[in-house]
Amino acid sequence: MPVTWFTADSHFHHAGMMSERMHSRRSFPSVEAMNEHLIANWNAVVGRGDTVWHLGDFAWKASLAQAQDVFRRLHGRKFLIRGNHDKVGERLPWDAPVRDVAQIHVQDPGMAEPVALWLSHYAHRSWPRQHKGTLHLYGHSHGALPPTGTSLDVGVDAWDLAPVALPQILARLAEAAAREGDAS
Repeated sequence: MPVTWFTADSHFHHAGMMSERMHSRRSFPSVEAMNEHLIANWNAVVGRGDTVWHLGDFAWKASLAQAQDVFRRLHGRKFLIRGNHDKVGERLPWDAPVRDVAQIHVQDPGMAEPVALWLSHYAHRSWPRQHKGTLHLYGHSHGALPPTGTSLDVGVDAWDLAPVALPQILARLAEAAAREGDAS
């Protein structure tokens, strides 16, 4: 059965992601090694029939040919939520038009009911249907923003450089909610 995955901020071909001044904690001998690691991690979890929502900044500092080469090697049906570095990424053959935000419902195998999600490249303090249980997934912060009980960063730098599935997301949200409850 197909599974839905989420990720952001892969920044394929962006050598600057390995710099100490970046939010990222990527340590690779070359941009090619970083790219290969990210591709291998993606394909280790994502099946060919799975769906992947990439929440922005797919590739940066890449030519269209370089981005296409990476894109064609990645498993899954791929959808893009536009990030601030997606000038090249927007030109790839995504499975639907590129959007700024999306409100979706996911019900993967084993889930009793669908989960409502608000997807954006950026973290929001509020979002549509937030008070009706809609959860918010975002990128851009490279793991620098702590999760809350209802929103978190799904970028590769927050998830061991790989896409993440909803059960792991829900577990991390529940941990954040428990911490919030302990603090009150």
